This record gives sequence, C-alpha cells and structure tokens, in this order.
Amino acid sequence: MTSLSSEKNILLLLADDLGKYVGCYGCPSIKTPHLDRLASQGVRFTSAFASTASCSGSRSTVYTGLHTHENGQYGLRMHRTHFQTFEHVDSLPKLLRERGYLTVIGGKLHVGPPNVYSWEVVEESETRDVAWVADRCESFVQQARSESKPWYLTVGFIDPHRDVTTRGGFGNQKTYDKRVSLLDVRPEDVEIPSWLSDLPETRKEFVEYYQAIHRMDAGVGMILDALARQGMTENTMVIFTSDNGPPFVNSKTTLYEAGMNLPLIVRTPGLKPGLENPNMVSFIDILPSCLEWTGIDTAARTRNSSSPPRLGRSFFPILGETTLLDESKWQHHIFGSHTFHELQNYWPTRVLRTRKYKYHRNLAWRLDFPFATDLYASLTFEGIRNTDGPVMIGGRQLKDYIFRPAEELYDLDEDPQELHNLAPEAGHRDLLLELRRKLEDWQRQTKDLWWNRDGVSLTMLARYAKDGLAIPDRLDFDVENPSTRGVRLVQLDLEDHSRVKS
Repeated sequence: MTSLSSEKNILLLLADDLGKYVGCYGCPSIKTPHLDRLASQGVRFTSAFASTASCSGSRSTVYTGLHTHENGQYGLRMHRTHFQTFEHVDSLPKLLRERGYLTVIGGKLHVGPPNVYSWEVVEESETRDVAWVADRCESFVQQARSESKPWYLTVGFIDPHRDVTTRGGFGNQKTYDKRVSLLDVRPEDVEIPSWLSDLPETRKEFVEYYQAIHRMDAGVGMILDALARQGMTENTMVIFTSDNGPPFVNSKTTLYEAGMNLPLIVRTPGLKPGLENPNMVSFIDILPSCLEWTGIDTAARTRNSSSPPRLGRSFFPILGETTLLDESKWQHHIFGSHTFHELQNYWPTRVLRTRKYKYHRNLAWRLDFPFATDLYASLTFEGIRNTDGPVMIGGRQLKDYIFRPAEELYDLDEDPQELHNLAPEAGHRDLLLELRRKLEDWQRQTKDLWWNRDGVSLTMLARYAKDGLAIPDRLDFDVENPSTRGVRLVQLDLEDHSRVKS
C-alpha cells in the first residue's frame, strides 16, 4: 500500500429512496440545510444516474462498479427473494480491506453475500435514529485512528424509505434521540413533482416524506460534525447519493428520469467549493473514483479474482469541471439495467441515455409493468386509481404506465417527462436503429443474458453456434409468423460467439 493511500479515507453516505428532493437540487420547500452545506463545500453533479431504480441492485452497482446483470444482484436481497451477488465478483470493501483499510458499514446493508461485501465491521440496523448512527460512525473513526489505519465507512440511511408496516407512514411516529427533531410541515407546504398527481392523498404522504428527509439530513450533519471533531475533514472524501428515486409510482422501480436521475455530492480536500458539474456520470463510476482517490489503480482486482472487467470511469479527474466537456474528453451517455425488484416484479428493461435522447428496450413488454407492494399499497396510489378517468399519474395515463411497448424513444429536451414515444415514428427510424445498435453492443460487451433475438437470449444460444443455428432477425418472437423461412436470419459468429452475422 502506498503512503498516498494510507492517508486518504472515504465516507460514503447513501440515502434510501431520496431522489432529488434536496434543497440544493432545486427543491426550496424541503429543509436540508446539512446537504446544502455539503454541496456548498464540494461539487454537485446535476447529471448522475443509477443503473437501476431498486434498492439492492442500485447499491450493488455502487459497491461493485458493475451493472446488476454483470454482478448477479438482479433484485432485492430479502428473506423471500434472496437475490445476491455472484461470489466471484470484486467489491469496494473487499478491494480496500485487502489493502489495509478498516472497512465499515452501518445501517442498511441490503446486499450479499458477506464474502463478496466483506466489510471488516458490519453493524446492520433498521433504525431511523440518526443520532445513534452518527455516534457509531464517530466510534468507528476513533477505532481506525487507534489502529493507525485508513478507513472506508459506508452509512446506509433507512430514511426516507417508507415504513413498510404502514400504508402511508415514513417512521415519523416513533421516538428517537432528543437531538432528532420532527420537521413541522403542512400539506400545503410540500411540492408535488410533475411526474406525480397532485391529490390530497399525495400531499398527506409527502408531509411524512419531507419529515423523513429532514431527519436523514440531520444525520448527515451529525456525521460530518463528528468527522470534524476527529480532525478527519482534510483527508477524507465524502460522497453522498441515493439508491433510487422517490418511493412513488412513476419513479422508483422505473428507469424513467425520476427513478434514475439522482443527487451526487462529492467533497474532497483542496477542491474549489460550491461547484455545479453538468457532466454525465453513472453509479458504476463511483468505485473507480474511490480507488483513484486512495491512490489505487482503478482497474485493481482482488487476489485470484475472476470478476468481470469494470467499464466505469473515475470522475475524479473532472470533479472541478463546471462546463460540459467535449465527447472526446468525457463520455456523454450512460446505460441502465433493471430486471427485478421484488421476486414477483419481473420486468427486464435496458436503457441508453444520451444528453438529449433516452432509448428503452423493454424485454418483457407483453407483461404488465408490476407494482412494488409498498407503492401499490400507498395512499397516493389509492388516490390516483380512484380519480375520474382517464386515470393519470402526472402527465402519463395509468394504462400507459402498466402497458408499455417493446421500445421507447424520447427527446428529453422537448419531453423531459418521457410521455411522447418517438419509436414508432418513421422520421426517427434512423435514430432508433442507431441507439438500439449501441445498446446491443453494450449488452454484448457485458454478456447480458437478456441480449435477445426472436425473444431468446443470444448469450445463452452461443453454445449452438457450431451447429449453424440461424435465428430470425427480430427482437421478439412472432406468434403470427413463427417460421424461419422467408425472413431475415442472423447467425452467431463461430470465431466470436458474442457477435452475430447476417
């Protein structure tokens, strides 16, 4: 381990279901003074994207630098589903622990198995008592100091996730440490986003949501104060983000903008404070950025590793940028990969987002889009479904939320809510094909099992390349014309099974 890495620590703060409901992200009605202060001391990315809008999957991409179809964390890790990451995959806690770091996670874990996410200290807790969480964080920092070790601390806040034991609660009825106060907010004070319907039920839940956000923000402030008390501010990189968008329909579990366009605040010593960075970054970029900060090769692997190569880039070299970099200097597109949320929520979709366009490939589009159970049971959805028809979620018809086509294409400059699908329009055919090709190239590169032709995985069909299997060159199986005769066929390349040829 180099002397450079021995001097540098990492504090990673993860909110749960926050989205961009933060004052410094243009929501003045929400009280987040500590996050606003953190942003004023560092850099605030405006175009940061999760790969998937689901708790376990999103966290796994942060910790492994791999999309969920690469790392195996396809859905939630909970007792009824038990999705977990492949055992051969590298992770940030494992990489840093091998290099002498004290690695700690406190609060929400939600990924596994432990031998992949091998934090040395695991203090998993479902508590929303952020004062207790902050106290424990300070004790971990003191432990690292006593052991003369650099440290990497992850804090998984439970807030502002819904309290899943209630229909509309967010944990605000419980009693916490006296340092944790309850925000005084009224239904008329909250801002309802344009992607959601403004109803009494929505406002009632948003009061609770605001209070949970305020509590989480207080926890951030307490942890940062503890960092300062321990004299660790000048050698610690602080990263704050959320796993996915707000816990409401049309956001969480979807790869629409509200689900995946998230806050990312980074503070490092020596960085000019109060910057706004417009360049696009993905959650798979967080791991290599942490490695570069510590002086470790961004392509580093654990001993005897067979983990897939990571495609993420360190954003550390562009932290101080406040203007849009040219495409030759920084990649201005990101990918998204979602397959499951809960076990019964199977709806695989892949996304390519550029600065202007968003292309969705919905692999199981013939299925209804599934509801996460807490969103289905919410008071907000109860209000939405009982409005006079046509029933709307924000500007989107409920039927269009549930029944989606095989491909969606949106001009985000003209249509930021992703309501007008350009995919069927002849005038956008060339653009559709170009984005489809780029997405499929990425699927091939990442060995995605959902890289399909004729409704079947080309990745899995590779074993039959030697037998000359030819496949109709169409995305989905055509039940009206199932024949392989008289249609264009593609064949897996014998020299490279990851490619197809006409």
